[in-house]
Amino acid sequence: MAGVSRITRLGFVNAYLVTEDDGYTLVDTLIPRSARKILDTAARTGRPIRRIVLTHAHGDHIGSLDALAAALPRAEVIISARDARLLARDRSLDPGEPQRPPRGFYPGARTAPTRTVLDGERIGSLQVIAAPGHTPGHVALLDTRDRTLICGDAYSTLGGVETSARVNPRFPFVALATWDRPMALSSARALRALEPSRLFAGHGSVVHEPLDAMDAAIARAS
Repeated sequence: MAGVSRITRLGFVNAYLVTEDDGYTLVDTLIPRSARKILDTAARTGRPIRRIVLTHAHGDHIGSLDALAAALPRAEVIISARDARLLARDRSLDPGEPQRPPRGFYPGARTAPTRTVLDGERIGSLQVIAAPGHTPGHVALLDTRDRTLICGDAYSTLGGVETSARVNPRFPFVALATWDRPMALSSARALRALEPSRLFAGHGSVVHEPLDAMDAAIARAS
């Protein structure tokens, strides 16, 4: 089983440390003032954080990026090519995209990515899976060693497994910050088709053997 550790702030905002041969890949950076918690968690194992991967550019996923980049000047910073524009506070839309403003909080960051990625590229053991809808350039990450899926906000698991295409009354914020719900639903279906063994969401607990729960979430949003 691949090594993935969850780091949580406020009880519902998650980041993940993925163990690689050379150290850790950090997926997302939580809200502001979370850098120390992330660094201390990694330091307890003696393994360095080699790269920071952002699933998307919302503020609760990039909130501690600048502080972490300052503390880890040799770490790569990686985001999708599309959401790199949102990280730079460019909210413009491409021709052919749904012509509605991106929703949610995009505070931007001083830190520029050292690398941008597209669907199918690899980041260590992680395969980049395009999962647009919640944001234009949202991605998920599939661990090729055991099919663990780090899904960002394509699904949430707080208050039950739901896609970002449907408002969950127990935790509505993910859906309310979703840019295009039909696209988000299509991405949720594509992620389910990967048959992940475990689901690690941006909000909520880890779900083992998640396929039935993903199917039910898709059905509710359809």
